[in-house]
Amino acid sequence: MRVLVEVGVAHGMSVTTCLIGSGLRSEDLTDPTTVVQAAQELSVARNLIRELGDRPGLGAEAGSRHTIGSLGVWGYAMMSSPTLRDAILLGIRYVELSFAFVRVRLVEADREVAVVCDDADIPVDVRAFFVERELVKIAHLVPIALGPSVGVRVETGLTGARADAVRSRIGDIELRSGCRRHRIVLDRDVLDLPLPNADPLVTSELERECLRLLDLRRGRGALAARVRALLLADLDSAPGMDLIAARLHVDPRTLRRNLAAEGTSFRELADEVRAALAAELLGTGLPVAAVAARLGFHDAAGFSRAYRRWTGETPGRARRLPG
Repeated sequence: MRVLVEVGVAHGMSVTTCLIGSGLRSEDLTDPTTVVQAAQELSVARNLIRELGDRPGLGAEAGSRHTIGSLGVWGYAMMSSPTLRDAILLGIRYVELSFAFVRVRLVEADREVAVVCDDADIPVDVRAFFVERELVKIAHLVPIALGPSVGVRVETGLTGARADAVRSRIGDIELRSGCRRHRIVLDRDVLDLPLPNADPLVTSELERECLRLLDLRRGRGALAARVRALLLADLDSAPGMDLIAARLHVDPRTLRRNLAAEGTSFRELADEVRAALAAELLGTGLPVAAVAARLGFHDAAGFSRAYRRWTGETPGRARRLPG
């Protein structure tokens, strides 16, 4: 949010004009307790476009202003992850915290790996703006995480002036325009290399904070965030409600009642955690049986039934989605 306002101010807009219709005040931008909603970010982007025009390069400018610090806990959690694979999967898991608006997945091929950005869910009037922003933002951050010597390629469906605007903001990184999809492509060899700032303990702490912020954004309370954190920390054994209640030092009936007061349930949280991770792992091309084992299922058949219940499709189809 702050970055979008900075772009508006740099082009002569007042902070008040940037924030029209968002429900935010200028002091909220510097208040660390402010929880910004996606609709508020969209409002500010629309204000920029209304005042400045839907000009090519405006989104790219916003993307170039992002740093690890501007991405907050989400950015630092990725930077401290053990490997690039871990960082990408964590980033996807909590992508709502970045207001990326694109749907992101990791797709592995024989020699390359791609972070695929699907823009279908972005409102048409701000779609090009946010695509520009995300491509430039990711292209900037990958070399920071891995070092400048790592080869990165950007592929985009953008053409003409918008593609040129992105190209002008990403330095020596190769950009291919007019492609079928928006992708950030790297050599597969780098996916499991250790990151220079890897620190598993720090990652664990920051991921817990990501969970807390995500639940705040979704209107849930602290208890739901703690349950999600415990489930995520022990996916292999798929702990049930009794075990989670014991770890929280509460009676299972109390846990059920308190989760209901926060508008959720243990089963909903467990399904949500496992469905999100299953989609990530299937997107990497892992065999269905391997994903089932990772999520604590005794066999692939049981996992397949659960996945159909969560998503309405088979895990086999999810693996076949093209990159």
